[in-house]
Amino acid sequence: MKATELSLLLMTENTTVVHNKKTILVTGGARGLGRAIVEEFAKSNDYNIAINYNSSENHAIDLKNSLEKQGVSCFVVKADISQEDEVKDMVARVKDKFGSIDILVNNSAICRDAIFYEKTVDDFKDTLNVNVVGTFLVSKYVGEVMLENKFGRIINLSSTNGINTYYPMCIDYDASKSAIISLTHNLAVQFAPYVTVNAVAPGFIATESEVGGMDEEFIKLEEEKIMVGRVGQPEEVAKLIKFLVSDDGSYINNQVIKINGGMYGDC
Repeated sequence: MKATELSLLLMTENTTVVHNKKTILVTGGARGLGRAIVEEFAKSNDYNIAINYNSSENHAIDLKNSLEKQGVSCFVVKADISQEDEVKDMVARVKDKFGSIDILVNNSAICRDAIFYEKTVDDFKDTLNVNVVGTFLVSKYVGEVMLENKFGRIINLSSTNGINTYYPMCIDYDASKSAIISLTHNLAVQFAPYVTVNAVAPGFIATESEVGGMDEEFIKLEEEKIMVGRVGQPEEVAKLIKFLVSDDGSYINNQVIKINGGMYGDC
C-alpha cells in the first residue's frame, strides 16, 4: 500500500459517523460540478457525505479536510466507476461506514474533445465506459441498498449535449449523455416505487473543465444563445439537485430537467 493510500485510509476511517442523517454519495465529487454538489449538501450539515474520486486524490482530501472543520461527517473513497469490482467495493465501504446510502448523484464523467476525424475508437469506448457503464454500475449496486431500505433518490447528470446541443468534436460525450437519459427512464421503472430517479441536464456551466482554455469571444457567442444572457454557475445546478432529492421533491420522478438559462430556439 502506498503512503498516500495509507494516509487516506486512516483519514477516512477516523471520521465521526452520524447515523440519524441521510447519506449521499457523489461520484466525481472532488472537483468541478461534483465539488459544488458536495459543498451544497454540506451547508446544512444534515447529511453524511461520501465523496468518490478516481484520479483527484489531493482535491478529495483537501475537500474532506475542509468539510470536517465545519463539522460535516465525510468519507472519501477511490474507485474507477467503469470497473465493476471497484464499484462493488466502494458501495460496500460507504454502506459499512454510514449504514446506508440514501442519495446517489451520478456526476462522474469524462470528455475528450477532439476534431471529429481525429477521434479514435478507444476515445469513444473510454467515454462510454465511464459515463454510461459507470452510471449503470453505481446505480445497480447502490440501488440494491436503496431497495433493501425501501427508500432512495438517484440523480443522473446528463447534459443539453444529450438533447439538442450538438458539437461533433465531443460526439462521444454527447452520445453518452443521451444514453444517460435512457438509463434514467429505465432505472425509474426498475426501482419503483421506493426509489425516484431523475436526470438533470445542465447547459453551459462555468466549471473549470467547461470554460478552462476557452477564449472570451467564444464564451460571449455562447452567452448570446442564452436567454438570461450568461453562463450558469455550478452552485445553481447543485441547488436544483438538492431540491429534487428533498422531501419537497418527492413527487418528481422519471424526469429530465434542463437547467440552461433558456436557450433561443429551444422548444
